[in-house]
Amino acid sequence: DDDSASPLHHVSNGNNTPSSSEMGPDAVIIGMTKIPVIENPQYFRNSGSMLKSDTCELPPRSTNVVQHIKRHNIVLKRELGEGAFGKVFLAECYNLTPDQEKLHVAVKTLKEANESGRADFYREAELLTNLQHEHIVTFYGVCVESDPLIMVFEYMKHGDLNKFLRSHGPDAVLMSDGQHSILVELTQSQMLHIAQQIAAGMVYLASQHFVHRDLATRNCLVGENLLVKIGDFGMSRDVYSTDYYRVGGHTMLPIRWMPPESIMYRRFTTESDVWSLGVVLWEIFTYGKQPWYQLSNNEVRVTRGPRILEPRSCPKEVYDLMLGCWQREPYMRLNIKEIHSMLQSLAKASPVYLDILEKECRLCDCASVFVYSTLAVNVPVNAIVRVLITSRKALNFE
Repeated sequence: DDDSASPLHHVSNGNNTPSSSEMGPDAVIIGMTKIPVIENPQYFRNSGSMLKSDTCELPPRSTNVVQHIKRHNIVLKRELGEGAFGKVFLAECYNLTPDQEKLHVAVKTLKEANESGRADFYREAELLTNLQHEHIVTFYGVCVESDPLIMVFEYMKHGDLNKFLRSHGPDAVLMSDGQHSILVELTQSQMLHIAQQIAAGMVYLASQHFVHRDLATRNCLVGENLLVKIGDFGMSRDVYSTDYYRVGGHTMLPIRWMPPESIMYRRFTTESDVWSLGVVLWEIFTYGKQPWYQLSNNEVRVTRGPRILEPRSCPKEVYDLMLGCWQREPYMRLNIKEIHSMLQSLAKASPVYLDILEKECRLCDCASVFVYSTLAVNVPVNAIVRVLITSRKALNFE
């Protein structure tokens, strides 16, 4: 399996079918490959000047030098996980930055250092060195003095976002091992803050002509003070194996996060990332539930089935954003900059407004229970309606 590296891909203009020497029949595996991806010209119609639409030139191949870190400066502490590529460790790194003698880092090892593996390793290192943004996990450098080859990333204290959402949701007790106290449930304001950070990272990737291809909460990491960054050490395909659909023996596809054109035609663009971002929003506002969790991978019908239902505790404005991401035609989907701008506006909304939205969502849940219970004891329908109208007025919804 070619599952050894970041899912990020550089967008190059032209035909999106590489030569046979560059890809095999399973090149769609989510991992670093040489697949060029067409940049949809409709993207510029909506986004204005995010990229140079008049020339559509690619950015320089490389602007930063990959930092080489001495192996004796890296002290492994404990294993964080393992993927097909190798293991990931929590480590201490000395003399990494001028202002800190010691820094906690995540170390990714390369299990097999054959010629092909080394080439992919160096290619990914060059790619990651040139991705520098506050909402992209920081890549510090490599250690290549001896095997195994090592990549060094910043360490995000709270781990992946999916696990974080589940542990801060209404069903957290179901996920508890009984040894740790149940954490406080996330508010809508906090969920919007998380969402707009991910959108900011995706705006940056699009501006650098990169397509992620595997955007999901499992591939985002959470640090101090609810700081969220996009990053993937390649472990999620092992830890979250049920999120991936195995095709042709070993090709693994995250079909629940993929738009129709990616599933049917292996076409990945900024617009396909937008579709995935809509699913990520759904994950956030369901506290980390799996999309179509009631269906098996074989039963999921992204290409022709119904959309994912609106989460109970989700503002209408956010669900409208999701629907804008899930348009079947790629050019009809919302632009990534528009999504970020809208989420930013909602995240900055006054606490009173957000509190009203949250109360409205909870009222809807309570109203459903109330209606069912009152119908069961034959309370007149007009009485139920009067109570609901009064409740809405009390919360200033009208």
